[in-house]
Amino acid sequence: MTSVTSEQPAARFRLSADDKPIAIALGFVVVILTVGTVYTLITQGKATLLSPAYLLQQLQVGAFLGLVAAGMMLVILLGHIDLSVPWTLTAAAMMATAVGGPAAIPVGLAVGLIVGLVNGLGVAYLRIPSMIFTLGVNAVMRGLMVAHTGGFAPQTAATDLMQWLAVGKVLGIPVALLVWAIVSVAIVALLNRSALGKTIYAIGNKEAAAYLAGVRTKRTIIIAFCLCGMTAGLAGTLLAGYSTKAYQGMGDAFLLPSIAAVVIGGTNILGGRGRYLGTLVGVVLIVLLNSVLSIMQMPEAGRQVIYGTVIIMMLLVYGRRDNVTQ
Repeated sequence: MTSVTSEQPAARFRLSADDKPIAIALGFVVVILTVGTVYTLITQGKATLLSPAYLLQQLQVGAFLGLVAAGMMLVILLGHIDLSVPWTLTAAAMMATAVGGPAAIPVGLAVGLIVGLVNGLGVAYLRIPSMIFTLGVNAVMRGLMVAHTGGFAPQTAATDLMQWLAVGKVLGIPVALLVWAIVSVAIVALLNRSALGKTIYAIGNKEAAAYLAGVRTKRTIIIAFCLCGMTAGLAGTLLAGYSTKAYQGMGDAFLLPSIAAVVIGGTNILGGRGRYLGTLVGVVLIVLLNSVLSIMQMPEAGRQVIYGTVIIMMLLVYGRRDNVTQ
C-alpha cells in the first residue's frame, strides 16, 4: 500500500503527450525573454522586453501571424497542408484595397473563401496531394495578381476601417489582438465543442477509418480549407491596414512561420493530434524570437540560422518520436 500511494503524486503531475510540447515551447519563450532582457539591460540600461507596452506591441504584430496559423492548424490536423497561403493573403489584401469602401473587408474574406474552396475541392475530390495542389494554386494566384497590377505596386490604399482594425486600440488593447482573440475562441470552440472538430481529428488519425465510420470526410476537408483561406484573407486585409496599402509578396513571410508555429506548439505534422493552446504559444515564441534577434541587430543570415536551429531543436525534442510511432 505504501508504494502505491507514494507513486500517485508523481503520476498526478506527469505531463501528457499534448502538454509536453506546450511546456517546452513556454520554456523557450522564457529563455528568449531572459536573453533579450539581459541584452537590453547591458546595452540600453533598461529591461525593454518586460514592459507592458513592448509586449502588447509584439502581440499586435503577432496577431497577423496568429490568424494565419489558426487556419493552418485546421488543415494540418487533417494531415494536409496549405502552401497557397502567401498569395491568398496577398490577393485578399489587393482586392480589398482595390474595392475599398464598406465592401473591402467582405471582399478580402471572400477571396480567401474562394481560394480555400478550390483547394478543398482539389484535395477532397480530385485526390491530388495537398502539398502539390495548393502550391499550384499559389502560383495561379500570383499570376492573377501580377496580371491585375501589371507587375507594379498597387496604387490603392487601405480603408479607414481596415487601418483601425490593424492599428487601433480599445481601452489600450490593440484591436488586431482582439480580432485574433475572437478567432481563437471560435477555433477552440470548433475543435473542442463541435462535431466538425471531432471529425477533423478523426480524419487526421485515419481518413479511411473515419470514412468507413460514416464521417463525411470530403465535406470536412473542404470546410477546413475554406476556413484556412478565410483566416489568411482576414490576415491579409488587416495587414494591408497596418501597412496602409497592399504590396507584392506581402504574404511570403507568413508561410514557414505559420507552419512552424503550429508544429512547434505540438500539432502532429501528420495530423490527428494537437491543441490550439500550443499554436498560440508557438506564435508568441516565433514573434519574440524575431524581435530579440532584431534588437540584437543580428544580420539576416544569422537570424535565419538561429531561427531554423530553434525550430529543429524543438522538433527533435518531441516530434521525431511521435512521428516514428505512427
